[in-house]
Amino acid sequence: MKLLDGKALAQKMQTELAQQVQALQAQNRRPPGLAVLMVGDNPASAAYVRNKERACTAVGIASFGKHFSTETTQEELAQTIEALNQDDRVDGILVQLPLSDHLDSVALLNQIDPDKDADGLHPFNLGRLVRGEPGLRSCTPAGVMRLLQEYQIDCKGKQAVVIGRSILVGKPIALMLLEADATVTIAHSRSHDLTAIAQSADILIAAVGRQNLVTAEMVKPGAVVIDVGINRVTDATGKSRLVGDVDFDAVQQVAGYLTPVPGGVGAMTVTMLLHNTVWSYSQKF
Repeated sequence: MKLLDGKALAQKMQTELAQQVQALQAQNRRPPGLAVLMVGDNPASAAYVRNKERACTAVGIASFGKHFSTETTQEELAQTIEALNQDDRVDGILVQLPLSDHLDSVALLNQIDPDKDADGLHPFNLGRLVRGEPGLRSCTPAGVMRLLQEYQIDCKGKQAVVIGRSILVGKPIALMLLEADATVTIAHSRSHDLTAIAQSADILIAAVGRQNLVTAEMVKPGAVVIDVGINRVTDATGKSRLVGDVDFDAVQQVAGYLTPVPGGVGAMTVTMLLHNTVWSYSQKF
């Protein structure tokens, strides 16, 4: 079994992005800019935002982050997004989810200029993906595809099974696999006999958010298994750790390739966000 090391690939890509930013900035004077909007004090969200800002600094992207109180209104956030849409220093805008219940996240995401949609979630960019046109791609699925490419895993003609149908991961990764000439099945909570469906997969992607959902009996020997799930579990001593949707210890005995959690897909997500920001910047000059 071979580990698909997302952490190592992310570091390699960030080094390449830093070189690309230096070269582009030499021609165009200003650095690329990313604005991350965060509402409230969710500890997980705060940690993600800190990671993103550190990564921006490492590759030479200017941060225009804004932190709002939990009581912030829809109108205030909408005005901020509109101002960032008009700001020539900003190439990427991201709204850190989840938002407070009183806020309409879909309306806010839809208000972002599609060409500054660093998370690749605007309907316009999802439409570009469906049509196979160039555009900003959803970060986590794009990270999965980049990981497969790095390890020279050819999707052409392969049976790919995606467990999960979210707009964040499941649906876009299915479209990306289809674009790479895989034969794609999407399984979900209403699918009958999930084990049999999963066993047909040459490439199995788990993106549900349920610990140990994928067991060894569900994996075809030698299959590529990509674990997108992130679940925080607490052991008997009160210590917490991150695990994925795949029973790693058991599945590694069967799979040909497997992503770890942490250190797999999660590490790629932030890097693809930086990649999207630099791509958006490069389109302007």
